[in-house]
Amino acid sequence: MPLPPFFDESAASRYYRVSYAERAAQAREWATVHRIPPAAEDDVRVALLLVDVQNTFCLPEFELFVGGRSGRAAVDDSARIGAFLYENIGRISQVVVTLDTHTAVQIFHPVFWVDEAGEHPAPHTVLTLEEIEAGRWRVNPRIAAAVAPRPGFDVGVWARHYARQLHEGGKYPLVIWPYHSMVGGLGHALVSVVEEAVFFHAIARQSPTRVEIKGQNPLTENYSVLQPEVTQGLDGERIALANLALVDHLLSFDAVVVAGQAKSHCVAWTVEDLLTEIRLRDPRRASRVYLLDDCASPVVVPGIVDFTDPAEAAYARFAEAGMHRVHSTTPMERWPGP
Repeated sequence: MPLPPFFDESAASRYYRVSYAERAAQAREWATVHRIPPAAEDDVRVALLLVDVQNTFCLPEFELFVGGRSGRAAVDDSARIGAFLYENIGRISQVVVTLDTHTAVQIFHPVFWVDEAGEHPAPHTVLTLEEIEAGRWRVNPRIAAAVAPRPGFDVGVWARHYARQLHEGGKYPLVIWPYHSMVGGLGHALVSVVEEAVFFHAIARQSPTRVEIKGQNPLTENYSVLQPEVTQGLDGERIALANLALVDHLLSFDAVVVAGQAKSHCVAWTVEDLLTEIRLRDPRRASRVYLLDDCASPVVVPGIVDFTDPAEAAYARFAEAGMHRVHSTTPMERWPGP
């Protein structure tokens, strides 16, 4: 499909108000002119899963911009995602978007922790298991009661258990992130160039966008939209739940295409959890998953961390399991079959 005349890839570097009424009228006309049927008539149903394509990760002036090694990776990714959706609008049956959603007081934000002097850790500080168990970092006593899920719950004990679970489960260690994806704030919104394409798709295909909120539990990180990092306490008490309803929904499609941010964190962990469920149900379903290699980038903070290699290793594992690594510029009809 051609790109609509209003699409401007340079707009991927900024946020703006989408003119919904104008875009809706254009989408209806686009569907008529190009004979785009409603998604309900699709013989082959394809879902596009967009992970955390939000201002907080996708625009350079926001809190956790995913610059990659190029320094502008997420901007270029967003432009490619928008173009991909327009060019394949007749093939994408539904768009599923995830929104990283936080408040100030969560386990990965500075205010949650204090040192012996009562100071909070700086953003990008790694809190190791050894430091937490030694008391180098402890839960801020002024907020402990407010985040406890029930009376008598010891948040300090949970925090030590949490760090051990991350370590023993092969997860990333606890990182203190800048305040980001704050619900109701500008950073929480979809980056405009993608929001516009998603809205246009919903009208043209007469297919409601499915929106999945993740990351609101104050006691656990939630890189994956399918499951928090840690779900159970010391006594087996359930702290958080897996999103099996979304797994069921995604696996109801003939193909699932995945893009978003960051490739090394929320995208990789989401795909990892999806693969785990696929292996439990039917390993052959892995061939239904397509990873847009050029529409996701790893976290790189120059001089501090570079997750490029872990991201590549994760995608290599997914490919070995049967998933397909593809590029947005390759026509979908040339992609390998499931």
